[in-house]
Amino acid sequence: MLNIRTAGVRRVALPALVAALLTSALPVHAEEASSDARWVSDNLTTYVRSGPTDGHRLVGTLTSGQKVKLLSSQGSYSQVRGESGDTVWIASSDLQSVPGQAERLPQLTAQVAQLSAELKNVDDRWKIRVQGMQETLDSRKALIDELEARSKALNSELGEAQSALRASQAKLGDENKQVLMRYMVYGGGIAGAGLLAGLLLPMLSRGRKRNDRWF
Repeated sequence: MLNIRTAGVRRVALPALVAALLTSALPVHAEEASSDARWVSDNLTTYVRSGPTDGHRLVGTLTSGQKVKLLSSQGSYSQVRGESGDTVWIASSDLQSVPGQAERLPQLTAQVAQLSAELKNVDDRWKIRVQGMQETLDSRKALIDELEARSKALNSELGEAQSALRASQAKLGDENKQVLMRYMVYGGGIAGAGLLAGLLLPMLSRGRKRNDRWF
């Protein structure tokens, strides 16, 4: 005889979001379901009968998600064998060909944990990558700031050098003018002395000739 369980066992439900995310991603069941494997529907705890019609007496209940083996079908009923080895009849509409949620819950929980771990790893790798990019950006910004500071310093030195060059050129121009004036004065003096000598020498020569006549 099957173990009799109280009707009205609440259905085991997963959040709709988790179910939507994981149902499509759930891998093939580790234990391949045989063609005669069935599970009692998740939405109820159903009564089972001693025969394949509603007129047969009730002999117990099967809990939602419980695994049974399909033996045969007749009309709207299916003959199944439970884990205890008892054979009963159950409405075919109360059977499903996939494991119940109670059996899938550990797998779904493991799947959620795995996906959460993978998501965390991706997030950690992205944070490390962003941190590396930020450090590279900071180092490049520091280099740019240093180059700008050096450029300003060089521009300042260049301005000072240009000012010094202009001052030197102005001083050199003044010195050149002074030297030129000296040369002009010196040359003028020499020219004047030559002119004076040119005027005096003939006069001296004539004076000597006159003096020579008296002797």
